[in-house]
Amino acid sequence: MITILSRLRGHVETRPQAIAYAAKAGDQWVTTSWADFDAQVRQAARALVSLGLMPGETVGILGFNRPEWAISCLGAMAAGAVPVGIYQTCAPNQVAYIARHAETRVVIVENREQWEKVCSVRAELPALEHVIVMDATGVPGEEDHPTANGVSAWQDFMMLGGDTADTGNALTNSVLEERMAAIEGEHLAVLIYTSGTTGTPKGVMLSHANLVETARICDDLHGLGAQDLTLSYLPMAHIAEQMISIHMAVYSGYAVYYAESLEQLGANLGEVQPTIFFGVPRVWERIHASVLDKLESAPALRRTLARWALEIGRQTASRQLRAESVSGWLKVRYRLAQKLVLSKVRSRLGLGRVQLCSTGAAPIRHDVLEFFAALGVVIYEVYGLSETCGPATWNHAGLTRLGTVGPALPEVEVKIADDGEVLLRGPNVFQGYFKNPAATAEVLAGEWFHTGDLGQVDAEGFLTITGRKKELIITSGGKNIAPTGIEAALKRVDLVDEAVVIGDARKFLTALLTLQEDAAARFAAEHGLEAPFHDSEPVREALQRGIDQVNATLARVESIRKFRVVPRSFSVDHEELTPTLKLRRKRIEENWSQLIEAMYKG
Repeated sequence: MITILSRLRGHVETRPQAIAYAAKAGDQWVTTSWADFDAQVRQAARALVSLGLMPGETVGILGFNRPEWAISCLGAMAAGAVPVGIYQTCAPNQVAYIARHAETRVVIVENREQWEKVCSVRAELPALEHVIVMDATGVPGEEDHPTANGVSAWQDFMMLGGDTADTGNALTNSVLEERMAAIEGEHLAVLIYTSGTTGTPKGVMLSHANLVETARICDDLHGLGAQDLTLSYLPMAHIAEQMISIHMAVYSGYAVYYAESLEQLGANLGEVQPTIFFGVPRVWERIHASVLDKLESAPALRRTLARWALEIGRQTASRQLRAESVSGWLKVRYRLAQKLVLSKVRSRLGLGRVQLCSTGAAPIRHDVLEFFAALGVVIYEVYGLSETCGPATWNHAGLTRLGTVGPALPEVEVKIADDGEVLLRGPNVFQGYFKNPAATAEVLAGEWFHTGDLGQVDAEGFLTITGRKKELIITSGGKNIAPTGIEAALKRVDLVDEAVVIGDARKFLTALLTLQEDAAARFAAEHGLEAPFHDSEPVREALQRGIDQVNATLARVESIRKFRVVPRSFSVDHEELTPTLKLRRKRIEENWSQLIEAMYKG
């Protein structure tokens, strides 16, 4: 059968010297061919076999995006084992939970920092035998730490799978070939642990057929291929990045460039100029805010020209998205706007060559989508879950409606249950939760996967997500309110970065807000405010005006009666955001309980 691994071998046979991936070394991007990538994957697989890893056992991978991550993932799959990604932002106790639950015998970590997390909880991991450190400078010696036994450098680990000309490795290679040949579509390929927004992470079991069929469908839908390249920067433990940077990349044969860090994302985008780019809403919203901030501080003539160009772009995009022709005077002005402004802005953002831009994992503001469409960058909203290998519905060229998450992928079906829950069926739907039959039975009832999301499908098949069942706010008056739409509206208020609506078992709704840093700093300078200014009267008045406008569009029971400004941004470090920057509502309410209670006193 066709698998992601057989597709990898196919590139070696047809285009061995084409670029498979690139990583930054100093000031240069160093590329690696498909032939070398395949050899590295097989070498890692032989090394795992040499360590005694058996088919079906698991390999933990903990670290930021880099070639060794993908090599470890595919190497584990080739050895018949199951890779388990662990978010690099996980605390030691979270690392321990996943590694213990997955019963990992081998954990591959990025550096000393990640090794120390494993080290601190190693007594809780009875199955763990080997720890491999990708960065050689992070390898401890036994004299350096008493638990350093069983810890190896990446180079030493790879030497275990060395040259197949050696007698020992030739035998290991024979075992490897047998294991790869034995892979069936229904065999477990990867475990994806959910980010835990509403509870303990669950291990999502994805089969080899799940991965390859999803990659095939996406390849056909978007016309991906050797001409494309992407920049990898989101957590590879997350299904979206893993699909884009590993499974879809190998299936379609496009190159993956690994970002140096999140801090270097903007610079790396400018250098790489990818044709494929996926960003969670906060990434797009921050780029949008940065452009607007620079626009506001630009000289008057340049600011006027940019606003004119964006308006022409907006008018053009609205016609193009409706499949209407752009002709006459608008077409002439659009060409001029492109030449003078729009193409230059896209290039500076690193989006000069982009063909497929997508966003998912959380709602995105409609004005952000309209802004990028005006720039000439259509962001295709996608919807899916770890349980669906990522995408289940996806806007795409010729079939896009801003504000929806698009129609179902080919071969995937969407149905709305009587209570409004989104149900899915297709070759991308997972096998169940690892070691959790009760949770599996709850969501895989009958033929359909019950997503837990609420939505609506219009007459043309476009899906709109309206909320999540577990996040519904039920007021003390018994009213059911989905907070996500209200929060999206609040985020369009000037100065607001994030918004969290509060009101479960309460008489009315309130909101916690964080400020957008650049806009807030500019506002403070204009009003002569000194830090901390988040709770100053001018800020409160400006926010109240915006909230009043939002309330005018809402039913009375949905209106925001009070608000408080949190003195800092929500963060992953404070466990208020998942590694993919989704809100952890329960943690936010716990961390800011005093502010919340103050809004309900009296």
